[in-house]
Amino acid sequence: MRTHLDESSYLELIKEAQEKEEYKMFALFDGDEIVAVVGFQPMITLYYGRFVWVCDLVTDANKRSKGYGERLLTYVHEWAKENNYESVALSSGIQRTEAHRFYENKMNYDKVSYVFKTSLK
Repeated sequence: MRTHLDESSYLELIKEAQEKEEYKMFALFDGDEIVAVVGFQPMITLYYGRFVWVCDLVTDANKRSKGYGERLLTYVHEWAKENNYESVALSSGIQRTEAHRFYENKMNYDKVSYVFKTSLK
């Protein structure tokens, strides 16, 4: 899912995010094989209010277009509603045009901003 991280770093970051940021991760299985994963965390900002940020949404490249991403995002939406959050937000790499079509056309997300980042190293 995050190929720039080795397994140890990946697991360490997940553990820290779960402990400090209430990060949650869920997977969909086809038999005993994981086919899609979502990771999210509840947040509060002055801009969005109470919302859920989708940190990760990945479907196995060979299993796309089978509704797995839709099922996981729908789960996140339901979780957010049940826990009194007002909206769900995410960012997606600018090169991921197919994902953008999915978010906008299938999942009814609006494109509301750009995300900017700078490295401090």
